[in-house]
Amino acid sequence: MRFRFVIPAFLFLLLGGGFVYALMAIQSGKTNPSVVPSVLIGKPAPEFSLPAPAGFENGLATADLKGKVTIVNVFASWCPPCHVEHPLLIELAKETDIQLFGLNYKDKDEKLAAWFKEAGNPFARIGADRDGRVAIEWGVYGVPETYILDRDGRIVYRHVGPLTQALLRDDIRPLLARLKK
Repeated sequence: MRFRFVIPAFLFLLLGGGFVYALMAIQSGKTNPSVVPSVLIGKPAPEFSLPAPAGFENGLATADLKGKVTIVNVFASWCPPCHVEHPLLIELAKETDIQLFGLNYKDKDEKLAAWFKEAGNPFARIGADRDGRVAIEWGVYGVPETYILDRDGRIVYRHVGPLTQALLRDDIRPLLARLKK
């Protein structure tokens, strides 16, 4: 009779111990819950071709991702974190030795145009991924996400979530400098 209480108590202690271990690993810096692995790291960008959103000049395709170090930012006008990172993208767009492209995810062209009329357009090219199929091929979990590609169009870095000054300073700019050599 007492045995049926031992198994649930043991399972509870086991799960609780795992939870405490995971929290301690996060606090000690051994793991980072914001890092989401990607099977595409080191591989060429998926094949795609997207039109530009209405009112924008240049769409985006796989062929555009070669020749220069490239940043592809997956974003949408309806995404609050995208608005937060937008000034950093405007800053990155001023650098002439990289390509900064946007993958507009499930957005309305008129809302994107209104946002960029007010905040500015940091992207040299924007692909309108209206149904989200291309984002699925890239392995996008949600917006914003940022990818860095080398000159050959291979994905070398992925960040899930909004960009920050610290991320640009500590991770992205050093990586861009190495890739430009």
